[in-house]
Amino acid sequence: MTDWIGHTRTGTEAITPRLLATFRATLGNTLVSAPVPLGLQWALLPDMAAPEDLGPDGHPRLGLYLPDLGLPRRMWAGGEILFQNALSPDETVTRTSTITDIRQKTGSSGALAFVTVAHTLTADGATRITERQDIVYREPPSGPVATPAPAPDWPDASVLHITPDTVLLQRYSALTFNSHRIHYDLPYATGVEGYPALVVHGPLQAIWLMNHAARDRGPLATFAYRGTFALTLGHSVTVESHETPTGLDLRIRRADGVVTMQAAATFP
Repeated sequence: MTDWIGHTRTGTEAITPRLLATFRATLGNTLVSAPVPLGLQWALLPDMAAPEDLGPDGHPRLGLYLPDLGLPRRMWAGGEILFQNALSPDETVTRTSTITDIRQKTGSSGALAFVTVAHTLTADGATRITERQDIVYREPPSGPVATPAPAPDWPDASVLHITPDTVLLQRYSALTFNSHRIHYDLPYATGVEGYPALVVHGPLQAIWLMNHAARDRGPLATFAYRGTFALTLGHSVTVESHETPTGLDLRIRRADGVVTMQAAATFP
């Protein structure tokens, strides 16, 4: 397991007009106006594998880009981004990704493992974005997951209402070359992974949050986010923010009050 710590991959990709157009068409009015929209970095350099190198969940099989820790379910749990310089259209971006930590523990749902990946994005010799990405591995589902209690209102919240649907999930999966079956294969999502419906991507929710923060306060310095409960189709959500002494706290909250992702943003 520890042999994977320090494992590094590097790749390059240009921010093309087509990529910008498809990203804007997919995310629509959830994006703030910018030459390169916030969150586009997650559409660059996706993990790509031939069909014979895919696992049963549709992702590249474990052991190819990420370690096989004996736990089949995995998801993007959260992370933190440092925005150092803005990306620009037409430039070529280099991303260096390094596995920096692997931790195993036992939680209320059974065995868990956390893999931390550090990403550095550079262009024209300058670092543009550094990021920590947290990936969680879990055991197969053993039964329904308890729904968290509704969160209290934020009376002063700035809000944006979104109702995700299958078209959005399909387009975002295509945009990011994400073939995880929980986002498009309903029998797999419900019968194998135990979700009540198709699952809304974690990074898609994070994009809603970081753009909402920028809409409220302008360019971001840092953005930290964490998934708290799986968001599945059938729920309308509210993207919410409120002021703190250091910036903004943000969250995505279902109509029934359950929070599916929370975040904090700071500003220059």
